[in-house]
Amino acid sequence: MIDRRAFYEQRAPCRLRETNRYYQQSLRNHYGFLVPPGLRVLEVGCGVGDLLAAVKPSKGVGIDFSEGMVKLARERHPDLEFKVADAAEFSSTEKFDYIILSDLVNDLPDVQGVLEHLKKVSHSGTRLVLNFFNNLWRPILGGAEKMGAKAPTLLQNWLSLDDMTNLLHLAGWEGIRTETRLLWPAGTPLVAPLINRWIAPFLPHFCVTVVVVARLKSQPDSRPQYKCSVVIPARNEAGNIEAAVQRTPEMGLGTEIIFIEGHSKDNTWEEIQRVAVKYPQREIKVLKQQTKGKGGAVREAFAAATGDILFILDADLTMPPEELPKFYEAARSGTAEFVNGVRLVYPMEDEAMQFLNMLANKAFGLTFSWLLGQNIKDTLCGTKVLFRSDYELIAKNRSYFGDFDPFGDFDLIFGAAKLNLRMVDLPIRYRARTYGETNIHRWSHGWLLLRMVMFAARRMKFLK
Repeated sequence: MIDRRAFYEQRAPCRLRETNRYYQQSLRNHYGFLVPPGLRVLEVGCGVGDLLAAVKPSKGVGIDFSEGMVKLARERHPDLEFKVADAAEFSSTEKFDYIILSDLVNDLPDVQGVLEHLKKVSHSGTRLVLNFFNNLWRPILGGAEKMGAKAPTLLQNWLSLDDMTNLLHLAGWEGIRTETRLLWPAGTPLVAPLINRWIAPFLPHFCVTVVVVARLKSQPDSRPQYKCSVVIPARNEAGNIEAAVQRTPEMGLGTEIIFIEGHSKDNTWEEIQRVAVKYPQREIKVLKQQTKGKGGAVREAFAAATGDILFILDADLTMPPEELPKFYEAARSGTAEFVNGVRLVYPMEDEAMQFLNMLANKAFGLTFSWLLGQNIKDTLCGTKVLFRSDYELIAKNRSYFGDFDPFGDFDLIFGAAKLNLRMVDLPIRYRARTYGETNIHRWSHGWLLLRMVMFAARRMKFLK
């Protein structure tokens, strides 16, 4: 039997040439997209350390069982920490925000054992990011290896995506995002950028590498209670203000209600002030919007919120406030880190949503599920819930997408997906509006939504 450690010790000097190949460069670029900078990152099977350096960690630790690899990594990246250790035996008192296993699982004698072992250096928010070769490419890669176009390897596991998902499940991890990369792994000028950026996203089953992002499974019984902030943007909704207070339940350690009035033409502002005085037993904040659009209102209100979990509730009350505890429990228990309301599961009241609007919503849901790598059925439901700490990270990294979304829904969805938050759809009973008229204009806003789809595709799917 071939000694695996000796094999990779012998391969160490060759790694310096291989790290400049198009495939390795592409992986570094994509991990730089997947892993936010400035975090604590562990790479298992780090090789010469170039991938770890590419994600720009605040603290980067790389481990490899090859002394030769670790020596080269220390020389190339003296600002990072590298250790000689086996993946199944590595120990540390530190917890990491991201753990990377790039092209490693197909080479491990016991994949489940390593995945279980890595829980010891993880916290509840840790993300595990791994990639492995697509089974369909097995004969092609075997031929490339014989011709010297691919680095030689020992006998591989050749896991399928289903195999990997099952192993993660057995080891106590939950996959939250899956995607594929590189339809043309050779660095052919013009051809490779064209195929990999613009064609590969439409042929995911034929790409060479499969990428999975996972998190630890939640332990609901050990999770604490939290304070809640329910943000209610209100424009021309005077007839719904008092009902919003009456029907919004107290949740967790307490619930503050934040009304933000957005340039109404009726007496919404006066009604909010009246209701705040009438219900002194409720913690109510009153804000007058300085910006434009629902997106601006949500940002202003979130900045004023003091709760640990942030809720958005549309003032038209078509999403019954009585259902908010379901959203709270999904977030509190750790079942989800971003809870998205879905109107398209349960039957709706008559006139709650026009037929063409329903078709458009379903189409957008399918499109965004493809774009984000996570299922999201209804992008435009106004009720969305997330932790304030996660929202602050979304706001901090907002420059990646820019200030483009007047609705606010896509700013949060894109930001949550970019941070690899676990997004879960929560079905609601959608009701017909009882006061006022919708602020959504089908054609003008529909065109804007299409523009946002194209924008998101460039920033999330058709990557360089």
